[in-house]
Amino acid sequence: MELNQLTAHELLVRLKSGSVASEAVQEALYARIEKVDSKINAYVRRADFRKNDAVNKKQGLLFSLPVTVKDNICTEGLNTECCSKILAGFCPPYEATVISKLKKAGAEIFPLKANMDEFAFGSSTENSCFGPTHNPWNLGCVPGGSSGGSAAAVAADEAIWALGSDTGGSIRQPASFCGVVGLKPTYGRVSRFGLIAFASSLDQIGPITKDVEDAAILTQAISGYDPNDSTSVDQDVPDYLKSLTKDIKGLRVGIPKEYFVEGMDSEVKSVIEQAVNKLKTLGASVKEVSLPHTEYAVPVYYIIATAEASSNLARFDGVQYGYRAKSDNLIEMYKRTRAEGFGDEAKRRIILGTFALSHGYYDAYYLRALKVRTLIKQDFDRVFAEFDCIAAPTSPTPAFKLGERASEPLKMYLSDIYTISVNLAGIPAISIPCGFTKDKLPVGLQIMAGSFNEEMLFRVAHTFEQNTEWHKIKSSL
Repeated sequence: MELNQLTAHELLVRLKSGSVASEAVQEALYARIEKVDSKINAYVRRADFRKNDAVNKKQGLLFSLPVTVKDNICTEGLNTECCSKILAGFCPPYEATVISKLKKAGAEIFPLKANMDEFAFGSSTENSCFGPTHNPWNLGCVPGGSSGGSAAAVAADEAIWALGSDTGGSIRQPASFCGVVGLKPTYGRVSRFGLIAFASSLDQIGPITKDVEDAAILTQAISGYDPNDSTSVDQDVPDYLKSLTKDIKGLRVGIPKEYFVEGMDSEVKSVIEQAVNKLKTLGASVKEVSLPHTEYAVPVYYIIATAEASSNLARFDGVQYGYRAKSDNLIEMYKRTRAEGFGDEAKRRIILGTFALSHGYYDAYYLRALKVRTLIKQDFDRVFAEFDCIAAPTSPTPAFKLGERASEPLKMYLSDIYTISVNLAGIPAISIPCGFTKDKLPVGLQIMAGSFNEEMLFRVAHTFEQNTEWHKIKSSL
């Protein structure tokens, strides 16, 4: 097996023993990228990707292991453009807290950024100024989004592991589509400082990895309080590796009836039912539960998220950095810069959000959405008072064809119907591989737990994983 095909924890054993050099790991990744990324397009700005050939030998928890980073997480000295023309050439003068934490833990930041939907606006990684990313399992399908580049890179062994961001499912849904592990931590567990904001009350950075143990290691490295982020919670970070017990006997698992409704792909339903039965055989107690306000999650999300996006993106005007359209008139420069710099989906969300916040509509839309958001959070609180976790599909369908939903925004938005509620409630959730469709497309099982109970996610996910073989199956690319 090539070095790039190994999990991070397998490589860490070899790096620490000295049987493998960190340079060899990076060279294996370069070779793989050169072989397959012209088909996948998981990475952006590949022209200069060997400029950081030198590997700084570090030890610590991550021992010089390279981490791939999504293009909306600031990396000092390495362009961060959110895959948008309007941020063309932007090289941050500072780095995100998660990057500082990774370096402190001994990691190397891989000198290529992962492709994504522009400003994380999308569920398919088709809205990138660098072109779409393709799913390694079927190059005619999307990898999911918006962290599709990160998920595809990990699935195709072009990355050992990666960071993504999750605002409404943007880590978990691509993890499901690409057959890898994706974790969205509790809101406030991981610092958002240096993450270029989409929706500030929903965004969270998290890991995309080849297995659950890697997810636990990477989450450990990036978690913790940060005074630079006012929403960061000052709470001790547990040792997540201790959660990998391979034992879920007696755990109470809730299955939300609202997630098994019309519109769910029959093959996905069958695979998820088999996964739930597996949890039963492993000793968990499984019972149907109700999350009654689930039906309002999508409209609530697309009011709150677009409103916050329209506010956050107001700073991109061509004045201080990024793309600037030529004009002799300041107002005309603003208009032309934004018209030429933002893609169609970004414009759509800015317009929707600005409308929701406008005079006369704020109370009718944004304020009401915030109230319903509270009801969604209370649904989860009631369930977690009696149950240890919730298990459900990550997505209602497997990966769909490239271009299939590009002209139907509402159909695209429904791709995240099972993941959005988690962000609205601020709770943690993980997606793990649990089977395949007849067309050999991966299906993800989503596990949700109460706030700051990532330990429960790792315990359940690892136990399921170690008693199945799904995470070991690779695409034929």
